[in-house]
Amino acid sequence: MTATATEKTAAETTSEAATEKTGARTPAAAGVITGARERIDALDDRIIGLVQERMAVSAVIQKERIASGGRRVNLSREMEILAHYRDALGKPGTALAMTLLELCRGKI
Repeated sequence: MTATATEKTAAETTSEAATEKTGARTPAAAGVITGARERIDALDDRIIGLVQERMAVSAVIQKERIASGGRRVNLSREMEILAHYRDALGKPGTALAMTLLELCRGKI
């Protein structure tokens, strides 16, 4: 049985789905994008794990600071962190650091 012009092979259908899903114009580009997205997903999982670890360490610091009579938040330390992220990543780094600090402070 031969395929007509309107029939598509499974490979062609899969290729079209991949290019549509990735926004790529060619199957080769779709393959590269798919692989890169898998790597980004793995990196995001690692980043989330590191943020959760940072939150746990921050909780230990806050607990000890409060137990010793100090305040929950050390503003001078937070300014150091903001500057560090800004210097490394530019203005968006400041926003990222603010989000991290907010996550790590817990409920105030």
